[in-house]
Amino acid sequence: MTNKTHESSIVIDHQMIRRMIPHRYPFLLVDKVHSIESGKSAIGVKNVTQNEPYFTGHFPNNPVMPGIAIVESMAQTAAILVNFTLDMIDREIGIYLMALDNAKFRRMVVPGDVLELHLSVSRHRGQVWKFNGKAMVEGQLSAEADITAFWESKDEKD
Repeated sequence: MTNKTHESSIVIDHQMIRRMIPHRYPFLLVDKVHSIESGKSAIGVKNVTQNEPYFTGHFPNNPVMPGIAIVESMAQTAAILVNFTLDMIDREIGIYLMALDNAKFRRMVVPGDVLELHLSVSRHRGQVWKFNGKAMVEGQLSAEADITAFWESKDEKD
């Protein structure tokens, strides 16, 4: 999977995602990742369906994906990019949100939408990574945020 010469053609499917990050239903918010470039960028995909648990209360008669769920989808895509870059598949790692800056919400995300999560690395030093994230629906900007996170390997903890 980590053929660095043809990375952008790699598709990380739902089963591989489960081997890369610890999130599980109902909080696993990325269905696949494509166009991945090690240490640089990735595009995640979240297929938004009426069956999402948050739609029962947000809002029952007018379901709208919560902004924080959109940001979490971007953060999970970033975590997958870190895992891919560090080749940590099947390793027990934690990737934790440190900061969220410049979050803006531009368009509602509703059932039936395909949310594309465009993440690019703006900087990383050691275990701290910074990303620029954009959530798009049909080419329209839905949300954007700058995300800072750190990772740790639980396999190597002393």
